[in-house]
This record gives sequence, structure tokens and C-alpha cells, in this order.
Amino acid sequence: MSVDPTAIRTVALPLCIDLGATFLFSITGGMVAIRRHYDPIGLFVLALACGLGGGLLRDGIFIQSGPPAAMLEAPYMMAVLVGSLVAGLFFKHVERLSKPFLIFDALGTGAYGVVGAGKAFEAGLALPACIFVGVVNAVGSGLIRDVLVREEPLLLKPGQFYVIASLLGVSGFALLTAYLRVPLLPSAMVAIAITFISRLLAIYFDWNTKSIFSGSP
Repeated sequence: MSVDPTAIRTVALPLCIDLGATFLFSITGGMVAIRRHYDPIGLFVLALACGLGGGLLRDGIFIQSGPPAAMLEAPYMMAVLVGSLVAGLFFKHVERLSKPFLIFDALGTGAYGVVGAGKAFEAGLALPACIFVGVVNAVGSGLIRDVLVREEPLLLKPGQFYVIASLLGVSGFALLTAYLRVPLLPSAMVAIAITFISRLLAIYFDWNTKSIFSGSP
């Protein structure tokens, strides 16, 4: 089942939310680079991967409707650059703000999931594919970061509800827009809230996924 592209249009979230999430995610990538003693080039590459990776995967692999949005709008690259500078110049202070950044990360994850699903809806992809693209948009940056630093991707290992929180929010967005015909902006806000609250509850109560095999290998 594909979604009628005339019924659903791309989620037009304020650009400041998108850029703010890009900025914060870039800082997290820069922090990883600093912990690994990378040089400034390595810091910028990881900041770029964290800030824009999910959107680049979405536009370059799944949507393919032209150059990625991050390459068409200069402020995205500026947000990555500023995030890199903040991580490099104020690393010790940034470390102390790790908990507030988790809150903004949860908000950014929700926003990116909705934007990714909205763009997939507009492209006329099947409904399951729209949900998948939304989740990739939200968590793809972390996957690229982990591959670049040669770590096992976090989304493949047991841990706090990260992918699950995004999946809940994006699925809620799809249900509200495609089936219940709820107006687009309220649907987006509800979906972002679902991801945001799910992620914060998982952090607060330390909810974790479990390995499918708990015995000795």
C-alpha cells in the first residue's frame, strides 16, 4: 500500500528546529572525535556524520529526488561547523551538559523521524517504507558515526529504547495522517511528543532491550 502524495505533503517544521538538531548532533559527533584524540579534520567529519548523516541517507538512497536538502541550504553546513567549534573549544563544559543534551537529542530524534517519513510520503513510497525511512532519518547518523570509528553500531546491541522510541513516533505519525486523516501539523507534533516522551522515560527508568540469547556462547 502506497500513500497518496496529494493527500500528504512534506512536514514543514520550522527551519530553526532542524538546524538546532543538526547543531546538537554535530556536537555529539565532535565529542566522540575528541575522546578518540582525532585531529580537526576527523572532528569535523564525525560532526558532519552525526549532524547530517540521517538526512543524507534518506535523500541519497531512498528518496532520490535531487541533491540532498543539506547540500542545497548553506545553514546546514554552518550548523555543523559551529557545532564542531563548540565541541573543540568548550569540550569540558559540554561534557557537564550531557544530560540536557539528551533532552535535545530526544527532541531532535522525534523531529527528524517525522521529517523523514513526511518526505517519503510525498515521494509516494509504500507505508511500511515511509516508516522505515523516517526511522533511518532519525537514527542513521549514529549508525554512520559508529561505522566510521569502527565500533559495533549501537542500534544493533541491547540498550535503551532509541530505535524503538523513534519507531513508535513515526508509526504514530503514519497512523494519524494516512488512516485517521488528522491534519499534518498536529500529527507531526503528536509523533514528536511520542518519541520524545518514550526516549526520556527509557532514560529515566533505564529501560533496556535484552539480548535474544542470555546464555553462554
